[in-house]
Amino acid sequence: MNQQSNFQYLDTPIGRLRLLSTGTHLTAIEFESRYSESAIEIERSDAALERAATQLQQYFAGRRKQFDLPLAPTGTDFQRRVWTALATIPWGELRSYSDIAQAIGKPTAMRAVGAANGRNPLPIVVPCHRVIGSNGTLTGFAGGLEMKRQLLELEGALGELPFGKNS
Repeated sequence: MNQQSNFQYLDTPIGRLRLLSTGTHLTAIEFESRYSESAIEIERSDAALERAATQLQQYFAGRRKQFDLPLAPTGTDFQRRVWTALATIPWGELRSYSDIAQAIGKPTAMRAVGAANGRNPLPIVVPCHRVIGSNGTLTGFAGGLEMKRQLLELEGALGELPFGKNS
C-alpha cells in the first residue's frame, strides 16, 4: 500500500483476522497465514476498523447477512468489476466462476475471474467464498478450503451445492 494504513486484529471462529483501513475506508481483510508486511502500517484502530469489526462479529454470530461498510480495495478495473459482482451474491447463495464471468459481460473469462477472485483483498465482506466450481466443487480460497467450508456452513449454503459435492 502506498499510503499509510491503520490496522487492528479481530479474533473470529475461523482464526485471527487483520483488518486494514485508510482511516475512513476498509482496504483489506487478511487471514493470519497471509498477513502482509509494510513499514507504513500502524496498529491503531479507527472508525472504519471499529465498524468493520462490529459487523464481522455480527456476521460470525449469525446476526448479519449483509455488510454496510465504506470499502476502498486496490486493484485493476477488471478486478474491481469482479469484486463488485461478488458483492451482489446474497448470503447463503452460491455462484460459479462462469456465473460471475457472465455477470460482468465477459462470458469466456472464467480463468481471469478466478484470478481476480483469488486477489480479492476483502474476503468475507466481498464474499469470494460463495464462488464454487461449475461442477459444484469447492475450489481455491485464500484462507484454505476448510475455512471456505466453515463460512459456507455458517451461511447454510453447503446444502445448495449442485451434485452434492462439497470437497
